[in-house]
Amino acid sequence: MNQSVQTSDALKATDVRIEFPGRRGLFTAVHSASLHVAPGEIIGVVGESGAGKSTIGNAVIQLLEPPGRVSEGSINVLGTEILSLAKDDMAKLRGSTIGMIFQDPMTSLNPLYTVGKQIIETMQTHFPQQSESALREKAIDWLNKVGIPNAALRVDNYPHQFSGGQRQRVVIALVLCAEPRLIIADEPTTALDVTLKRQVLELIKGLCKERQVAVVLITHDMGAISEIAERVYVMLKGRIVEEGTTAQILGAPREEYTKSLIAAIPRIDVKVKRFHVVDNESASRITAVHDRALQWLTVSDTIVPVSDKAVLKLEDLRCTFVTRRSWLPKNRRYLNAVDGVSLEVQRGEVFGLVGESGCGKTTIGKMVAGLQPPTSGRILFEGLDLAEKRSRTEEMALRRAMQMIFQDPYSSLNPRRRIIDCVAEPIRFHKVAKDEAEVRSIVELLLARVGMDAAAAEKYPHQFSGGQRQRICIARALATRPRFLICDEPTSALDVSIQAQTLNLLKDLQEDLGLTMLFVSHDLAVIRQMCDRVGVMRAGVLVEVGTAEQVFNDPQHEYTKALLSAMPSMQHLAMA
Repeated sequence: MNQSVQTSDALKATDVRIEFPGRRGLFTAVHSASLHVAPGEIIGVVGESGAGKSTIGNAVIQLLEPPGRVSEGSINVLGTEILSLAKDDMAKLRGSTIGMIFQDPMTSLNPLYTVGKQIIETMQTHFPQQSESALREKAIDWLNKVGIPNAALRVDNYPHQFSGGQRQRVVIALVLCAEPRLIIADEPTTALDVTLKRQVLELIKGLCKERQVAVVLITHDMGAISEIAERVYVMLKGRIVEEGTTAQILGAPREEYTKSLIAAIPRIDVKVKRFHVVDNESASRITAVHDRALQWLTVSDTIVPVSDKAVLKLEDLRCTFVTRRSWLPKNRRYLNAVDGVSLEVQRGEVFGLVGESGCGKTTIGKMVAGLQPPTSGRILFEGLDLAEKRSRTEEMALRRAMQMIFQDPYSSLNPRRRIIDCVAEPIRFHKVAKDEAEVRSIVELLLARVGMDAAAAEKYPHQFSGGQRQRICIARALATRPRFLICDEPTSALDVSIQAQTLNLLKDLQEDLGLTMLFVSHDLAVIRQMCDRVGVMRAGVLVEVGTAEQVFNDPQHEYTKALLSAMPSMQHLAMA
């Protein structure tokens, strides 16, 4: 592909071919890809999950999963050909010259150390002349810059004490504190709400201009691309199929694939019945198995009589965490994650919870699912108080009726088990199938329904992209044929085309099965499209509740107005 490459490029990748040898032959993940980025420039790399975007990023920082390798081409970083570097020399470039923000924050954080210790150790490696006390102050400053509240206190917390979005912010601070000259940002804002997303993007944009840092933004978030990227590369099946300025790619794309990607973006201004789906193989598989999947999912024992009672009712629900323990009560620190929330979700309704990361929306989902005990208050499911003791049979029936799709797909899957066993676990546990042959048949049906082929059943979680892992988690959540789904950021790891397929799937299931859903998301456009009613949370408090139309068209609370005003303008976008 022709490019006007500058000699001063921070990164220049030319005709890069990346291969993964396997027992069944050679798989080519990237075909002759070329891209470049100059100091102070931000480029975007977009495409479907599995298109090869993250693979290119990993190749630049030389962290390809073995036996993956760059078999052809050149990768030049600030005048250094990195493919010919020795391991020790390459290690010296990581952090100080090349920084990478990974999609999954827990792969970058050590659960045994406080976040402050990890940031300080990183800076000590690159700035050994500075004192630890000075570096601690810098660590607090970086946490403040990426929007961690009470940074001076939270600096001594461990990764598990942060929400998913907060962990992603910590990872961004961990990378930026080393002051690299080239940043590979792999979905850096996926877990962030709109206000913090804008804050982080502005921080990255400021670094580019002030310190001439080059950024490769790998993302499916067209809003982020519209906000800060100057040029965009579009990838499909390991190939760069289109490149151009952001205005040209988003406003007047040439390739049909690019047009389809843009058309699949959820809109915030108007509600649509169905999302546009890119015409690809996974979409065809979904269509082919729809009737069979629907027949299996609508068996009679999942249908319950219509009742005027709310499916879910929360009464003055509270959850308090201890963030610092001490023998002396005055030295203890507490966090009111959920502070007196009351709401009802009616049968067949999709109720959305939206708010910044750390506001308590995921904690509510975990309490409803029985994964986090409430400090006080009541949770009623179909009229039953979940805190009451009941027989094992009754408890099993209750848990089978309620399933949860988690935000982080990788931590939801056992890395030592094949996908067939991950998806089959609830089928076997709840005795949904009569024998192993039926178990396999159900697993393959569910995988196909979420756009995965039958061969995926024999693979392991690490062999899939983040978006593919999330689809697998959705298949597993459907395995018990639940009537109530708790969806905790179910599409945050998905590209726009697979997100469209998944949201269409959830819409179909909700309509065909009468499913009730508690839908947690920081993506306002997704909430707008999926939910009948919306609750807006801030700092553990439910500040506004109303129909989706009311909340988005006539918001009453100042915080809701601030969230909506922080949405990317997307002024270049040519919506279908």
